Amino acid sequence: MRNRTLLVASVLLGLIVLAVVVLPFVLPSVSATDPVHRLLPPSGAHPLGTDSFGRDVLARLVSGGRASLGLSALITLCAAFSGMVIGLVSGFYRAADAVLMRLMDAWMSFPAIILAMALAISLGASIWTELIALTVIFTPFTARVIRSRVLGVAGRQYIGAARVSGMSRRKILLVHVFPNVLPLALVQVVILAAAAMLVDGAMSFLGLGIAPPTPTWGNMIAEGRSYLVVAPWLVVVPGVTIMVCVFLLNLAGSALRLAVDARARTLSELQRLRRS
Repeated sequence: MRNRTLLVASVLLGLIVLAVVVLPFVLPSVSATDPVHRLLPPSGAHPLGTDSFGRDVLARLVSGGRASLGLSALITLCAAFSGMVIGLVSGFYRAADAVLMRLMDAWMSFPAIILAMALAISLGASIWTELIALTVIFTPFTARVIRSRVLGVAGRQYIGAARVSGMSRRKILLVHVFPNVLPLALVQVVILAAAAMLVDGAMSFLGLGIAPPTPTWGNMIAEGRSYLVVAPWLVVVPGVTIMVCVFLLNLAGSALRLAVDARARTLSELQRLRRS
């Protein structure tokens, strides 16, 4: 059942990514304005209606998906990489653990969105500012998850045997510890992607992310809120799109976590049977 859930969520996410990559080549230009046909409801000519400048909402939604999904993926990869490095070092090298984890604890004590807003305001709103701010926010969470897994792996018998055999600590970390941490890291990547998309949408809505006229799902909601009564689709369409993507990512993350936990239990049971 969990494999089917993971498959369905992955296929739907893949279709969304495919749509935002392919559809811009066949849809109208996102910058093409038509004041005569502004705020039109969904129709055959404009399946999701038009905005206050007469721009096609579907074209802007798809183009905004490139920015929102692309930036969320980049944030996720940067935060996952930095968090994994810190988690591996902290979990395996106990001398560095106290310093790194105290730093991570201090990092996590600040509310995430407030810290992101403070960094964006101080550095100026741009795609690079948002990338730096959200990477800074999400790195400690990944680091703590990876560290806890490394601590569990480092205490196993084969790690002790590798040390006794004279294998270097770096080689043990890369050959024995890292492969055991990787499945959990993949789960964390999916969960991070959902969180990054939500915070990215919030920052764009507040004007602290990618600035107009480049469309993102967050700034589309911000632009449409002034017309919520007369043209609710301007807010509903990007809002529902964010909600669906986050739901699918969380669904995939939950299914992947269950699969990883089941694999870990199976391996643990096999090791117990071998010892007995």
